[in-house]
Amino acid sequence: MTVFIDADGCPVVDITVGLCAAAGVECIIVCNTSHVFEKPPAKTITVGKGNDSADFALVNMLVRGDVVITQDYGLAAMCLARGAVCVSQNGLAYTGDNIDGLLMQRHTSKKMRAAGGRTKGPAKRTARQDEDFKQMLEKILNPFQNSC
Repeated sequence: MTVFIDADGCPVVDITVGLCAAAGVECIIVCNTSHVFEKPPAKTITVGKGNDSADFALVNMLVRGDVVITQDYGLAAMCLARGAVCVSQNGLAYTGDNIDGLLMQRHTSKKMRAAGGRTKGPAKRTARQDEDFKQMLEKILNPFQNSC
C-alpha cells in the first residue's frame, strides 16, 4: 500500500506524512511546479504545470488498494475506478455510493458560476476537521500496522 497526496492546496500534508511514517507506509506527494513540497520521509513527485497534470500523473501511478488524499471529486472518481481508497481532507471516504452526487454538486455549482451566480466558498478550516481526517486515515492504516 502506498498513500498518495494530491498536494496542490491540501491542508493535511503534514498529518498524512506523519501518520504514514509512524505506520511504516510509503507516502508520495504529487504536485505541479506551482507548489514545492519537501516533507521527508515522504517522496515528492513534481510534474509540469498544466490543467490536471498532477491528477493524471497520480492516477497513472496507482495500483489497486493504494490510498489517495484529495479534495478533488474528479480525481477521486478516477482513483476509485482504479481500485484506490480515496479520502477527503476532512475525513470523508469517497465511495461508489457518494461520488456521483458529489460530482453532480460540483457540476451544478460550476454551471451556476458560469451563468454569473455565486457559490459560497469553504469555511475556515477547524481543528475538528483535522481530527476527523486523522481518525479516518488511522483507521485505514491500522490493518496495515497490525500486519507488520
